[in-house]
Amino acid sequence: MAAKILDGDALRRTRTAALAAAVQAFATRHGVAPCLAAILVGDDPASHSYVRSKARDAGRIGIRSETFHLAAATPTAELLALIDELNGRPDVHGILQQVPLPPQIDAEAVFERIDPDKDVDGLTPANLGRLLRGRAGLVPCTPLGVLALIDAAGVDIAGSDAVVIGRSTLVGKPTALLLLQRHATVTLCHSRTADLAHHVRRADIVVSAVGQARLIRREMVKPGAVVIDVGVSRVNGAVVGDVDFDGVREVAGAITPMPGGTGPMTRAMLLENTVAAARRQLEERS
Repeated sequence: MAAKILDGDALRRTRTAALAAAVQAFATRHGVAPCLAAILVGDDPASHSYVRSKARDAGRIGIRSETFHLAAATPTAELLALIDELNGRPDVHGILQQVPLPPQIDAEAVFERIDPDKDVDGLTPANLGRLLRGRAGLVPCTPLGVLALIDAAGVDIAGSDAVVIGRSTLVGKPTALLLLQRHATVTLCHSRTADLAHHVRRADIVVSAVGQARLIRREMVKPGAVVIDVGVSRVNGAVVGDVDFDGVREVAGAITPMPGGTGPMTRAMLLENTVAAARRQLEERS
């Protein structure tokens, strides 16, 4: 039997519809809508498209958005000054710093400067530290989406063997920590892992986020496993993932497509984080 397809677009629509009601209730209660400020430095076309789509998503459910576009030659000090301004604005509840940044920008200094309570990407040292310690905070959006998709598969994460492939701060490490919080036994694999297939073959849950086209093949996957594909590559002009979808879907219990799986859920989690940040600032601090 072919795997259940974990449709990220459908799950995004369901969650954002529910979130729209929460946004309306928040605006009625506080007299202000949650607000997301996005910062773009330079002219990367993919970044521009990504930020425009986020602004559209936000507007559809009543979240106000502002976009700040800085020149590619902007120095770190100027970007930090903008972040300081947004940190101090009570009407801005979330700050999204779009990456990649130009080489002259000190990215570490930028993420250290964002108010952790406005860090809707969950990438400040404070929020990553909270995640490591199991404390409440804002969590990176893609890992949150990964967990939502695993839950949609209907599997019990507790007690499962999970393999996460990729050790980035953006996806791999926080995904592993979230799975640990849900009581999975987690193996974190990477480019120097010896015999990757050995680790993947025993996993009940596989999350791959390395950007290596069709790395995960049918013979590597345990029958019935949940397979979440985060990696993105282009092969002959087509977008493909880390997982050989056509082969793996024949043995997996559930699988995400690429595109249409984790990408839409990352966008949904950004909106949820924006509302959570607004609540933290206007309700939990009061």
